Amino acid sequence: MERRIFVAVFLSFLVVYAYQALFIEPEPPRPAQPQAEPPVAPPPTPSAAEIVAEAHPVATARPVVSEAGERDIVLESETVRAVFTNRGGRIKQWLLKVYAQDSTGRPVDLVPSSLPSDQPLPFSLRVDEGGLTPTLNSAIYRATHSGNQITFEYEDASGLHVRKHFQIDPERYLITFTADVRVGDQVLNPYVQWGPGLGDIGATSGGGSFFTGNYVQPPQAIFYDGNSVERIAAATIAERPVHERAFRFAGIDDHYFIAAAINPGQARVEYRTLTLPAGENPEISRQFVAHTYRFPQPPRDVKFFLGPKSFDVLKSVDAEFVRAIHFGIFAWLAVPLLGALQWVHGFAGNYGWAIVILTILINLAIFPLRHKSVVSMRKMQELQPEMKAIQDRYADMKVTDPARQKMNTEVMNLYRERGVNPASGCVPMLLTLPVLFAFYAFLSVAIELRGAQFGLWIRDLSQPDPYYVTPILMALTMFWQQKITPTSADPAQQRIMLIMPVVFSVMFLSAPSGLVLYWFISNLWAIGQQYFTNWLLGPMRSRDARPAAEGRLKSAGSGKTAGVKKQ
Repeated sequence: MERRIFVAVFLSFLVVYAYQALFIEPEPPRPAQPQAEPPVAPPPTPSAAEIVAEAHPVATARPVVSEAGERDIVLESETVRAVFTNRGGRIKQWLLKVYAQDSTGRPVDLVPSSLPSDQPLPFSLRVDEGGLTPTLNSAIYRATHSGNQITFEYEDASGLHVRKHFQIDPERYLITFTADVRVGDQVLNPYVQWGPGLGDIGATSGGGSFFTGNYVQPPQAIFYDGNSVERIAAATIAERPVHERAFRFAGIDDHYFIAAAINPGQARVEYRTLTLPAGENPEISRQFVAHTYRFPQPPRDVKFFLGPKSFDVLKSVDAEFVRAIHFGIFAWLAVPLLGALQWVHGFAGNYGWAIVILTILINLAIFPLRHKSVVSMRKMQELQPEMKAIQDRYADMKVTDPARQKMNTEVMNLYRERGVNPASGCVPMLLTLPVLFAFYAFLSVAIELRGAQFGLWIRDLSQPDPYYVTPILMALTMFWQQKITPTSADPAQQRIMLIMPVVFSVMFLSAPSGLVLYWFISNLWAIGQQYFTNWLLGPMRSRDARPAAEGRLKSAGSGKTAGVKKQ
């Protein structure tokens, strides 16, 4: 029974690890035909001429409403530094002051910099009519800025009139956007282009294998229509690039950040994957996801979120928006645990110590279950000599021999006489697994750990231990725990189970150090509890083998019973 417990725990963890590390999800079933996405032709992709024209402005009609030259308009708060350009009236930078890009302390810019000039910036516009797209994104707009609102306006002699209005809520990372495009009396409905994203270097460069781990999610498509959240990896976007339905939110995300339209209603979203040079070294290529929105009517007061996947922040925007955080199948338990971690951090002031304290509190809560399991294992271990004697007496019998059923009767009688329930060692341990897996799930994606220092050599709890100290300690404590845990398995099986610490240590080499810290503290607690239980129960009592239930087992039929009682 104990061997099966360890195997079940090990295999369960492997399943959760593979799911979390590799982000492999089954493709959601397509809805029934009445609810299926209507067949739509993909929005027209900008021609090469339009792309070049966007990077290198072409001659246009004489501007009527414009400005003399290109300039930047900066909106700055405690959380965001937003830089707009009046060329095309678009976002040029969106820097998050609270989140550093790397060890240099530079803020994260969610609008990737150093990308090729032919790639559109967020809130670029595209229309199907008359080759106007280059003008929409290359013209110099007149910008007016008041408080947290920015308006861009452009008009030329041909009758083209464009007005873009942005209202910024930097505390909640929200942008409310309105676009009005007219040619004379004709109202055009533009596509809203986002361009390649996102700009978090850590996410765009993440990778790994099954054994080295892959705890960083690169940019992907994400949307939610009220039924289930769909996440489409960049590698498979080309299979289904266009989606049209009533969205609660739709956009792209990476491990810690997201750019999405919030409650846009009925809309069409097109995704495409790009591998582009980015950063200071042009030889390094990274994968991005670009997306484009098309609404039934010209966009008016459409809300867009561009910021961190912080549970509290997302909830303040929309209660359903928290589904963007991928807690996995244990979300129902991971969310309260995340709240508990934030509460403990309010007292501890350090997320590393908050993890330690919360791990201890959780293990205190599950102490009775674990104690009951250990006591049951101890009783099972004391019965092992008697169990082996019973099994030996029937070892030579065939499995199909009716007389072998008496062995089960003897075993059950032995359990009843000694007051042992074989399931009591397994069930309590299984009840603790959801807590362990939920803790694992939320620590893997919690943005609170991003850049959080623990002390000494651990400078970022969301990054692997640079010197592999905590993974090695975790493996050693796991080996120690295996050695002292009572078991009724034979020595060969026990040696096989000792392979688990080696496997886990390899799996956790590239895991976030905050996650490894939690597992290490859990192992220490389990070791201490095991010694406490052993002290409480006292020395193990040895029992003599039970006497045979019958003097001799006789053959029933012509040689069907092959076993004889062992003396």
